[in-house]
Amino acid sequence: MERLTSPPRLMIVSDLDDTMVDHHNDNENHSLLRFNSLWEDAYRHDSLLVFSTGRAKKMYKKLRKERPLLTPDVIVTSVGTEISYGKSMVADENWVEIMNNKWNRGIVEEETSKFPELTLQAETEQMPHKLSFHVDKSKVQEVTKEIYQRLEKRGLEIKIIFSGGKALDVIPKGGGKGQALAYLLNKLKTEGKLPLNTLVCGDSGNDTELFTIPNVYGVLVRNAQEELLEWYAENGKHNSSIIHASDRCAGGIIEAIGHFQLGPNISPRDVSDFLECKADNVNPGHEVVEFFLFYERWRRGEVENCEAYTESLKASCDPAGFFVHPSGAEKSLRDTIDELGKYHGDKKDKKFRVWTDQVLATETTRGTWIVNLDKWEQTGNKRKCCTTTVKFTSKENEGFVWENVQQTWSDESEVKDDNNWII
Repeated sequence: MERLTSPPRLMIVSDLDDTMVDHHNDNENHSLLRFNSLWEDAYRHDSLLVFSTGRAKKMYKKLRKERPLLTPDVIVTSVGTEISYGKSMVADENWVEIMNNKWNRGIVEEETSKFPELTLQAETEQMPHKLSFHVDKSKVQEVTKEIYQRLEKRGLEIKIIFSGGKALDVIPKGGGKGQALAYLLNKLKTEGKLPLNTLVCGDSGNDTELFTIPNVYGVLVRNAQEELLEWYAENGKHNSSIIHASDRCAGGIIEAIGHFQLGPNISPRDVSDFLECKADNVNPGHEVVEFFLFYERWRRGEVENCEAYTESLKASCDPAGFFVHPSGAEKSLRDTIDELGKYHGDKKDKKFRVWTDQVLATETTRGTWIVNLDKWEQTGNKRKCCTTTVKFTSKENEGFVWENVQQTWSDESEVKDDNNWII
């Protein structure tokens, strides 16, 4: 969060499974990729992205390898009992101390083991400040009441969260997604960076707390589960700051951005012809997002193989502009664009996708910009990623000129294949 020197224009706080990520109706990740392009194009430079998930860190990292997730500024894991920052996921030690208050995992484990109605979830779901079980929905009320009573007698203060129709989590009373969000908002306020707008997004019972935080907008995605819909009917239906979206998952989040007029809500992926759609643009990050989306469509054969496209791209490159390939080889930028011609449609019907992550532009001197990003490619289940730096120059009313592009293989890249990497 240190990269922002002023209050974020927007902070999105979103659950992952079946909110940001559609596990049931979108194996191609269309909605998620739409959101990704919108965020990197219009919001990354002055806003904050927070993922708030029931998953433990290990399972979150597993999801990152399965789906094209962006890197959040903050990741809240294990149902609001862990808060970490940035790509390296640095833990918030102050939050750990808050979670330790009137909590003893050994005692919780001892008392919950006396309930035959509870079945422990997988070991990956058990964390220092969270014990997770499965339970029959008909037994929840009875079991919950008894656990509260037993642990109170032993001097503990806990919270029980039921979600997904069968999952029951026991966590410290001060934990939970809502408490974690309240903590983050207070932290940002103390730093003079309270977001101008905050949008919370969820689909299940463990997201309910997010919608109770004052002065936030909220969206239940269309596929929200029964327990969250029941809460909405009783508490949120007449609250104009909360909507039940008509679109699923990430599509519902984009819908909410437009509904509440929080900023741009047209993803670059919703634009069919980049040559005809030239937005007023003061952010060179837009140029990068748009180029790599064009690159994906070119190789998928979704844009016409015509000279107008390549000539337009070459015209935006400095005649002396160069590209440094991850292998270390250097070539002309314009020659690289010419080379694209022979790859038109070579990834058609091959589940080929490209996305950009952490697109951040810095004006180093007046009219000179450096854009840093991670550029990802996926064909089938194989992924490649290059850390990418682009230098632009600009003159008033003349747009941006590509001066050079330099790429090196990212540590996250599963494949490092110099021969099959174009740009």
